[in-house]
Amino acid sequence: MSQTWTVQSVLEQARAFQQSQPLLAAAELNLFEAIGDQAKTAREVADSLGTDPRATEVLLNALAALGLLEKADGTFRVPREVGPIVSGSSESGVLPMLQHLAFVAHGWDRLVEVVRTGRSNARSGWDRAQENQAAYRAFIQAMHVIGRGMADRIVAVLQPQRVRRALDVGGASGTYTIAMLRANPDLRATLFDLPPVVEMARERLQAEGLIHRVDLVAGDFYADPLPSGHDMVLLSAIIHQNSPSQNRDLYRKCFQALEGGGWIAIRDVVMDESHTRPVGGALFAINMLVNTEGGGTYSFSEIRSDLESAGFVDVRLLQSGEWMDGLVVAAKPGRTVG
Repeated sequence: MSQTWTVQSVLEQARAFQQSQPLLAAAELNLFEAIGDQAKTAREVADSLGTDPRATEVLLNALAALGLLEKADGTFRVPREVGPIVSGSSESGVLPMLQHLAFVAHGWDRLVEVVRTGRSNARSGWDRAQENQAAYRAFIQAMHVIGRGMADRIVAVLQPQRVRRALDVGGASGTYTIAMLRANPDLRATLFDLPPVVEMARERLQAEGLIHRVDLVAGDFYADPLPSGHDMVLLSAIIHQNSPSQNRDLYRKCFQALEGGGWIAIRDVVMDESHTRPVGGALFAINMLVNTEGGGTYSFSEIRSDLESAGFVDVRLLQSGEWMDGLVVAAKPGRTVG
């Protein structure tokens, strides 16, 4: 059913940034961590952050108005129910994701320019993040925030019980590698990512007691070949950052990394043929437009065509999903996808 628009609803849509920006600014400034579990005045928060007192108080008041802080007797406190959510240390906290969103939101300021010129006029958000250590780590941690509630469900659909060697390309801190290892005690995995990311993965895998079942391989999948000898390759939230030609190159590398009869699994947004559903995918395409050189979101037919051009057969859509939980699998000739 189509949306029924009114003057008021259009204006509410236009003003939506006024609620998101204070939260993202607070995350970028690490404001919630600065307040901690004690009530503090605006001056104390500003002194802790090294920010302007007047501007800090305006932001604190806005956050209190939104219910993200409590204000009493001139002091501000993080509500008990909000604290674990905006925490950077709690397993249920989303602070890394908020910080990542604050980083990528800066790219949206260029949307009009990009639409006019067709060029982002900047290196990819990922390239820029690598030059900012805090943004870099926040990105990797944000991927864990997204994946930790989804990984077990995705792996249950993929059913890797018959897999003996799995390659997690761009595996970040190991969220999906860990889920696959837990689902199949006989599985050995290879996690492939950039050198600093591999070290983050090492930390998490050691903490999970699974490091002995994982080969950590540092490299750049744009420039380097992938480790060979696997019967499954996972591309989890990778293809949206690439142009179609970059994806075709990556699919060919995945094809070479597989043994005969092995299979590739892709987790990402899968758009309908109109590229308007799911709504989150259409909006995420803008995120890729302004923050990458050629990334976007793709329909199943586009993914299938590119996989087939790399030599894959038996391409299937296992689920479309409403966000980044679409699943596409395909086989390297030799056997049918399990």
